[in-house]
Amino acid sequence: MIVVTRLNDSQFAINPDLIERIHANPDTTLVMVDGANFIVTETIDEVIERIAHYRAHVISLAYDPDPDEAPRGPRRI
Repeated sequence: MIVVTRLNDSQFAINPDLIERIHANPDTTLVMVDGANFIVTETIDEVIERIAHYRAHVISLAYDPDPDEAPRGPRRI
């Protein structure tokens, strides 16, 4: 999940895998796969950076779920 901010400064978490597209004219609008729209204060670049960071974090957990343990490579499910 990524945390974004509504125009009234309240924050909420959203699943970035369900974002279909992002518009900016002038406010940044997240359009979800189910058609829902969320207007946020973050720029398109900030949202994309948060999505990239989230996905990198998910991948890193697959390689090292417990940072205190020795690295083992990817886990098999």
